[in-house]
Amino acid sequence: MDLKIYRNKQEVAEQFSSYFVDQVKDKGTFHVALSGGSTPKIVFDVLAENFSDKVDWKKIHFYWGDERCVPPSDDESNYKMTVEHLFSKIEVPKENIHRILGENDPKGEALRYANLLEINLDRVEGVPQFDLVILGMGDDGHTASIFPHEIELWDAEDHCVVATHPDSGQKRVSINGKVINMAKEVAFLVTGASKEEKVKAVVDKTEGSDAYPASLVNPSSGNLVWFLDEEAAAELNQNPS
Repeated sequence: MDLKIYRNKQEVAEQFSSYFVDQVKDKGTFHVALSGGSTPKIVFDVLAENFSDKVDWKKIHFYWGDERCVPPSDDESNYKMTVEHLFSKIEVPKENIHRILGENDPKGEALRYANLLEINLDRVEGVPQFDLVILGMGDDGHTASIFPHEIELWDAEDHCVVATHPDSGQKRVSINGKVINMAKEVAFLVTGASKEEKVKAVVDKTEGSDAYPASLVNPSSGNLVWFLDEEAAAELNQNPS
């Protein structure tokens, strides 16, 4: 685990963007699973502003680790947010954007997306392998859309699962833990004071932390990077990068 701690959310976004560009360069086709949330939104802004002409976007294929079951025009759609903050500002072929169809029946869509991953990605031990999976973490310790009350979905047989938000009851389609941990590289983007308690629990593996899905992120590659701001890392004994 590699912990990178920066002053604030903006600096996290800038440093992660540089890391992302380094991951992509000198490689052929690159398959990445994106995350929703406020920090990725800033990352997308930085990528669009600073790197739009410095990256060969034609070789990057974009997927999502999870999506809310809403139409792509809905303000809650992770896809819509990515279009507004990144895709509308860079030259990326439409066929490189593989969205989860949130407007479709969730169970059928989970099956379709799992099948798409199996077709498009190399498989290791039968599991589709991303080059990079970007994750966030909720105040409750959830990641992708695997929530503590449904932690059994982490080890689900199917590569994609239908999850239910514990408060709103909203359905979501999410990749499972096996797909996350099979990725060549996994990066957490976590910012804000509301995350500090769970960051400490997950990073320091405190007692009971295995109840949080984020604590189960342990890629077999060994390549796990945390990008944190000082607020989220406040309870860790670390110095800023």
